[in-house]
Amino acid sequence: MSSGYTLAELKAFLGGEVLGDAGLRYRGVASLEHAGSDQISFLVNDKHLAAAQASRAGALLVPPSLAERVDQPRLIVANPHVSFARAVALFHPEPSASPGIHPSANIADDASVAADARIGANVVIEPGASIGPQTRIDAGCVIGRGVKIGAGCRLHANVTIYAGCRIGDRVILHSGAVIGADGFGLAWEDDHWLKVPQVGAVVLEDDVEIGANTTVDRGALDDTVIERGAKLDNLIQIAHNVRIGAHTAIAACVGIAGSTRIGAYCQIGGAAMIIGHLDIADRVTVSAGTFVGKSIREAGTYTSVQPFMAHGDWKRNAAHLRHLDQMHERIRALEKTISELERKSS
Repeated sequence: MSSGYTLAELKAFLGGEVLGDAGLRYRGVASLEHAGSDQISFLVNDKHLAAAQASRAGALLVPPSLAERVDQPRLIVANPHVSFARAVALFHPEPSASPGIHPSANIADDASVAADARIGANVVIEPGASIGPQTRIDAGCVIGRGVKIGAGCRLHANVTIYAGCRIGDRVILHSGAVIGADGFGLAWEDDHWLKVPQVGAVVLEDDVEIGANTTVDRGALDDTVIERGAKLDNLIQIAHNVRIGAHTAIAACVGIAGSTRIGAYCQIGGAAMIIGHLDIADRVTVSAGTFVGKSIREAGTYTSVQPFMAHGDWKRNAAHLRHLDQMHERIRALEKTISELERKSS
């Protein structure tokens, strides 16, 4: 953690306009609820205005529209959420790590490791792999044959990258992520399943982040591709030959079946299910828990989740669902009868 910053110093880093004492020094950042007098918090919109007004935070990052509605010293910025993210990084810089290779690492003779990379304990780097400059690979990672990893990447402990996969620059892989395992390719032969060899790879472009225990399967023939800047949460399954567009964000527990293409700047809510061989347009938002069973051709927000309710109410409604077809036929018959009565009376 840093020794602290004044609002004047934060303005130099973040931009914006200071309202109040610019010389007070703050030691950290915190939520509105828990911030103290030596900490900075942020306010995005009036939904949390009451909490901001009651907060003990020493200073706030606020939008212009709310600058006059709080009393604390404040830095007025266009996007408080983005500015707060940068402030957090300023107060909590990534600990520096000296370059070098741990003695217990097992590195193939023909693997290439940049001189300023850091390789942790018990890392395995197989033949033909290359590790770019300023990349950090933590303990227990396995880097397969011929894998290419770019500059400034961070692999947390126990990441596995299978043979032939290609990782761009500044990629972050969290613990337990598996990149390039076989896709679920099977062919039915008489009375048993025959495994279809998966000979594609996985490509993670620059600035991609993959959460803990997320799996990205290699392509069957073509590559599985996650384009630049995409962010994937924990416990996600990306099947073979999927392509995820640039700067798309996917929350935890999502499953995307094979050969589906997700556009750029999409947002996929947690536990959504997307079947295979679909096309999802750019700038689509899929609500949490939604089942997507056909392609989405236009930008917008899509939801297929039934709102929760008391269990007894749900059981009664579920029972009615069984009779929907009968109810439909009865309504059609009633409409026909009404139409005939109206015709006779006219």
